[in-house]
Amino acid sequence: MKKLMMNPYEYHHEFGMNYTLITEDLIVGSQPQKVEDIDHLREEENVAYILNLQQDSDVAYWGIDLRSIIKRCEQVGIRHMRRPAKDFDPDSLRNGLPKAVSSLEWAISEGKGRVYVHCTAGLGRAPAVAIAYMFWFCNMDLDTAYKALTSKRPCGPNRRAIRGATYDLAKNDPWKEPLDSLPEYAFEDIADWERQLIQDRVRALRGT
Repeated sequence: MKKLMMNPYEYHHEFGMNYTLITEDLIVGSQPQKVEDIDHLREEENVAYILNLQQDSDVAYWGIDLRSIIKRCEQVGIRHMRRPAKDFDPDSLRNGLPKAVSSLEWAISEGKGRVYVHCTAGLGRAPAVAIAYMFWFCNMDLDTAYKALTSKRPCGPNRRAIRGATYDLAKNDPWKEPLDSLPEYAFEDIADWERQLIQDRVRALRGT
């Protein structure tokens, strides 16, 4: 896994948790490593929800005691949610984005505090979920959402996976043509009716 994390966006586990405030309600960052990180997020950043995109194998690889982190979340009043997606796998990300964004949108709509979205490094899966949320729910096109996030947190989330998930939600029918057959700019933006359809379908995933 370490070999796949190439410059300039490299994860340094030894430096501890790092994160970026993207909007007033949304933080994107790397994995909390210890219970003290949870205390910091609660006390210093008013985090009320954590959305964890890691698989069990990610957690095990880095030796994170996830049980103690979840327990500490419960003790300090943070709702811990998991929507695992496979790292460095665009298809897994594409398939997982709707449910992950559903959890993120719900948490933000609750308005009880900030949402901390993380994967392992906070450079791939987590920013992709944040960008998809901004694209689908904040009236931005994909390029605007992508630049808004990456200008604050330099990273390289898979743009094509976000386009693919957008296409899947907007064109959810068995006879649709493959995304690969469409121009590269397809689903970089969406019509108002498509955005409303996507929002309805994402919200319908709450609790699944």
